[in-house]
Amino acid sequence: MMISYPATFKFDTKDKVYYVEFPDLPGCQTYGETEVEAIHNAKEALTGYLESIDSRKLKIPNPSKLKGRTIKYISPEKNVSFAIWLKKNRELLGFTQKDIAAVLKVTYQTYQRFEDPVRSNPTLKTILRLEEVFEKELIKV
Repeated sequence: MMISYPATFKFDTKDKVYYVEFPDLPGCQTYGETEVEAIHNAKEALTGYLESIDSRKLKIPNPSKLKGRTIKYISPEKNVSFAIWLKKNRELLGFTQKDIAAVLKVTYQTYQRFEDPVRSNPTLKTILRLEEVFEKELIKV
């Protein structure tokens, strides 16, 4: 269920840092003095970038399928990943937020929070109901 984006990692021998850039997300970049730090910073940068796009009601780009030795796939924080996954799958099926709220028997405002990367915090019971609605497993056991 986790969404992840390809990031290019390039070590700069002059600056002695790993530069990270997300090709699918213009302007989303960071760096780290070690590869581990660069991965951590990339996750933070990706999370903030996606939250920003969503808060401005912009379309969240789909991740591409890049390959190569300088490419690593990075996932945002789980609440952001969940909200984006939910929104993309709802749109794929052609449902509105009101449609899904009605099926779940929750208010429209409650469902809106599920798709809000900052406020998303569904209960396990709600997640299980969403699995039924989307006919997809959200939680792997």
